[in-house]
Amino acid sequence: MADVTDAEIDAALERGRGLGTAEPRARHVRYDRKLDRVVLELTNGCTFAFPPRSIQGLESASGDDIARVEILGAGDGLHWDLGDTDISIAGLLAGRFGTRAFMARRAAQLNTTTAAGEEGRTRKRG
Repeated sequence: MADVTDAEIDAALERGRGLGTAEPRARHVRYDRKLDRVVLELTNGCTFAFPPRSIQGLESASGDDIARVEILGAGDGLHWDLGDTDISIAGLLAGRFGTRAFMARRAAQLNTTTAAGEEGRTRKRG
């Protein structure tokens, strides 16, 4: 194994600190029962709230299950014991709430609901 110098260690630590500030990380998370939203405070000062049942694995979770959310590691993800559910902060901010298959099913459900609502409005006008 190659010897690593103090300068190389210091440089690696500095790169790691830079990564921590480059992307938002979770600072605090809580479940707001009144709004039925998980409220996520980020290290960049922003707050992000989302409906918890839109997360794969939490579709039928109780409020108590949702409230047991934890921040993973250095703040790069969230974890619920229910179903061992994890979601990345980057994924949440990008609107990815599960696997590709889950997101495709969810999009199809939303499109069906939206189309049915538009059809009903069209009939009422006509």
